[in-house]
Amino acid sequence: MTDPQFFGYGSLVNLATHAYGDPRPARLTGWRRVWRHSTLRPVAFLSVEPDHDSTITGVVARVPGGDWAALDLREHAYLRRDVTHQISHSAPHGPTAVYAVDSGLLAPPGTTHPILLSYIDVVVQGYLRLYGPEGAAHFFATTHGWNVPILNDRAAPRYPRSQTLDASETAIVDAALKTRGRRIA
Repeated sequence: MTDPQFFGYGSLVNLATHAYGDPRPARLTGWRRVWRHSTLRPVAFLSVEPDHDSTITGVVARVPGGDWAALDLREHAYLRRDVTHQISHSAPHGPTAVYAVDSGLLAPPGTTHPILLSYIDVVVQGYLRLYGPEGAAHFFATTHGWNVPILNDRAAPRYPRSQTLDASETAIVDAALKTRGRRIA
């Protein structure tokens, strides 16, 4: 029997943030990546929402024995959604889930929480290591909602799974944000 899998599109793409087995590049069709604001968190976080015109890249990895407890805890503001038939990758196919924000936990309209730069760094480092510069560019191009403040917390990261970027990785993040009119203070 094939273990179920998850599709990661944010921090889970950075393999240094977890130890799930047999991670592989993957594509999810029919969903787009967005920044969301929740009543559970004082900062913005990534989610996905259905969009039949979109395809995003990410990673699939096995959830041994279907034991979702640890991953569900990590992704506590999200609901698991079945995307088995919307995934393409080179791994043996099995049931596949994606975590999407629980709409009941969205902050009221007009609420904006900052995006942590340490979180962006983790995500982009994952895309760089899995897909190269083209993957990082795809992440920025296919993520919606960049119009909220970005909190520069690199010196004292607030993101619990923060990673240290090398100078070239940092330069790629900063240049991509600058291209989107975002200035890092």
